[in-house]
Amino acid sequence: MMSESLVMDAPLTAADGVPLAVKLKRQARLKQLKALGLIAPLALFLLLTFLLPIGLLLKRSVDNPEVVSVLPQTSRLLVDWDQRGLPSEAVFNALAADLTRAREEKTVPELAKRLNMEISGFRSLIQRTARKMPLELAPGASVRDRFIEIDERWGDPDHWHAIARNAKSWTPYYVYSALDLRETKSGTPELAPEEERAFLKIFGRTLWMSLWVTIWCIALGYPIAYWLATLPKRQSNLLMILVLLPFWTSVLVRVAAWIVLLQSEGLINRALMGLGVIDSPLPLAFNRMGVYIAMVHILLPFIILPTYSVMKSIPATYMRAAISLGDHPFAAFWKIYFPQTVAGVAAGALLVFIMCIGYYITPALLGGPEEQMVSYFVAFYTNVTINWGMAAALGSLLLVATMTLYAVYSKLVGANRLSLG
Repeated sequence: MMSESLVMDAPLTAADGVPLAVKLKRQARLKQLKALGLIAPLALFLLLTFLLPIGLLLKRSVDNPEVVSVLPQTSRLLVDWDQRGLPSEAVFNALAADLTRAREEKTVPELAKRLNMEISGFRSLIQRTARKMPLELAPGASVRDRFIEIDERWGDPDHWHAIARNAKSWTPYYVYSALDLRETKSGTPELAPEEERAFLKIFGRTLWMSLWVTIWCIALGYPIAYWLATLPKRQSNLLMILVLLPFWTSVLVRVAAWIVLLQSEGLINRALMGLGVIDSPLPLAFNRMGVYIAMVHILLPFIILPTYSVMKSIPATYMRAAISLGDHPFAAFWKIYFPQTVAGVAAGALLVFIMCIGYYITPALLGGPEEQMVSYFVAFYTNVTINWGMAAALGSLLLVATMTLYAVYSKLVGANRLSLG
């Protein structure tokens, strides 16, 4: 009996003598490592092409290296400044030393450009003062007095407040500017004066235009998707080629084609005038109407495809059963068929809206100044003024808007219904 008890209490072992539980754990770990090895290339690709650029974008929107790197001694001393009156003599000495080094290293322009964003005319002040470096002082003379002698603006506390605000490696300046906010002397944000506001209107215009494009895409795309879903397979596949045809053409080419069609002497106006429908050309191009027409045409497949995919999965017998039980065809469609297509419509609408808020080429070529969206100004600050901080701030706000839309969609419709198939 005792020997049988010992055998029953002994752990099970494999053929090589290793306990079976240990061997099973090793096999499970090996499978996990193999699975991680298979997804590692994809994870690395996403990290390098998606997560890392987004992280750099967010960092750049608050990055503020110019003042700290060019005026390191001055920045350290200004941390303890009470911001009453002018800084101490030691701060002026540090500024003289920093500007002397900046002149030798040729970093004065980037400092002047950054501070000029805070106060107009700061660029000329920095450059004029840097040309006087190193300072030549008479015995017993004050460095502060010499700076004020070079330019009286060094005696203005507001210019020193601007330097002090930027004496740190990060700043909310670009994000505030993108939201038409200004930082007060106490460090709190406040709305800029009416005549200085621009970006809130631009963001509002972007969302408004995107909303209308999405509405028109739904209004046109839903009937087309329903028609394709109810046609015989051969005819449906043939017409689907026409829906997919815009994907095979460059966006730039499609916009150029719409310019040819919509301009005052274009084919549409000539045809209408030839038929006697109108007496003078309609303003269809280089305004909001032209932008709407081109964007709806370009983005229409993105609402048709997910809606069609959901409609094809709905059995036709549902509608026939409702009608056979005495329901009106429209009532049967509205109560039985339409609710099952909401997931596809919502997914397509979300996709269209997100793509709209980031559109650049179509409004730039077919619209006027009042039709330019946020992406136009991202390109402007990137390519024209070389203001990476402002471009990154605008891009970050677009990213926040996109993530907010996705969160709202997931809340209302449900993430499990996002599948397009």
